[in-house]
Amino acid sequence: MFRLAHLSDIHLGPLPGVTYRELASKRITGYINWHRKRRHHMQDGVTARLLEDLEKQEPNHVAVTGDLVNLALDGEIEMARQWLEALGPADAISLVPGNHDAYVPRALDRACKAWHRWMTPDARPASTTRHGFPYLHRRGPLALIGASSARATAPFMASGTFSPAQAKGMDELLRKAHSDGLFRVVLIHHPPVRGATFTHKRLFGIGRFQKVIAKRGAELILHGHTHLATTHWISGPDGPVPVVGVPAAGQGVGGSKPAAQYNLFDIGGEPGNWTLRLQRRGLAGSAIEPGSIKTETLSTRQAA
Repeated sequence: MFRLAHLSDIHLGPLPGVTYRELASKRITGYINWHRKRRHHMQDGVTARLLEDLEKQEPNHVAVTGDLVNLALDGEIEMARQWLEALGPADAISLVPGNHDAYVPRALDRACKAWHRWMTPDARPASTTRHGFPYLHRRGPLALIGASSARATAPFMASGTFSPAQAKGMDELLRKAHSDGLFRVVLIHHPPVRGATFTHKRLFGIGRFQKVIAKRGAELILHGHTHLATTHWISGPDGPVPVVGVPAAGQGVGGSKPAAQYNLFDIGGEPGNWTLRLQRRGLAGSAIEPGSIKTETLSTRQAA
């Protein structure tokens, strides 16, 4: 049995010092939003308790699907690098960036350079730019395929993109992983499902993404962005493929979205006969310590 943990949308705080020059961009709207709303609900103490609980579950690997930071300030990117180092060994973590990690132009390249150890592919030279996706991590029976939907957008927009180049790369990685008999997990920040979020937060390229999955298949797709505990299904060549979201890891109790959670997957079986069990763990109701919220078995088939 292989145990995979899934975290997303940490939104590390507090914000470091911000200069007037740094605020002369889209960051001014995010800065105001942070002080009016987000700082009251995104709490580092909650994340720390969540990680303490996660460590007790002894996962074999951790997938992080983006939005480590808020405004992609240099100080935040460095703080996130230190947070990743504390989370565990680089080869035990697979990371993809989110829209907040690419908040303004050139921020994503800075983040990729700082966080490249957690996004380095197994079989080709490491890339420290936004052009290094998709990548493949082979861990036990799993092939973790990291795609990036992160991009800088205009104020009040939080959309993402799945490009033709990434579709071509993902097609090849899924094909190779299938031929190697691996359980394929695709990581992306924005949900690749129509209607999963508001139009201004949607993924451009959903049809392109789903076309690759319909052709090559996958056993599990993980995303963040919505701050919700969701399970959707999209078509694969041999049946539906689960697409699983998770609430923000830094969300405190009392906000409009569910409090902090993470997903825990137990994966067993063999090619053609995989088993997949999902346990959602985190804060619920008035609880101040994380616990099990829901457990379910997800059906999964591997394409022939």
